[in-house]
Amino acid sequence: MSKTYRHIDDKLAAWIRQQHMFFVATAPLSADGHINASPKGGDSFRVLGPTEVAYHDYTGSGAETVAHLRENGRIIIMFCAFEGSPRIARLHGRGIVIAAEHARYAELAAHFPEHPGTRSFIHITVTRVATSCGYSVPQYEFKGRRDKLERWATTQGPKKLAAYRAKANRHSIDGLPALPGQA
Repeated sequence: MSKTYRHIDDKLAAWIRQQHMFFVATAPLSADGHINASPKGGDSFRVLGPTEVAYHDYTGSGAETVAHLRENGRIIIMFCAFEGSPRIARLHGRGIVIAAEHARYAELAAHFPEHPGTRSFIHITVTRVATSCGYSVPQYEFKGRRDKLERWATTQGPKKLAAYRAKANRHSIDGLPALPGQA
């Protein structure tokens, strides 16, 4: 039932594009640190190549993924089919944070629609691809995307968003540096 691949083939890439959400998981090196798992949605994920993916990192109430990637780079992305045939895909890899000052920021931004809540992009070099059955994943009907984050970020404007990020995204819940450049 479970299969492992060296890379993302065209068929899996097409299936990934059909999914409405995905999950991101990271962990700090410390055994006492908190593991983080986050659901993601919107038009925010791209397969850039057989071993290269990226997602649009929006402003949020925390910055665990960013902090963990800055510390150790380990990340896993998981997709589940909530509609159609059951399937799960996991993309293990090494991630880096591509913030506005990064040399590749404009290159990655060109792959995504503009969003007022953009905080950074997460770029992942995929080192392992695995699929499994997903037989126990329930079926859900997709009703639509939420626009609350986009509306909130628009009303905040750049200055208030920068202040919010400086307060809420400077460190992880374990005190690891996340977005220290936020002022």
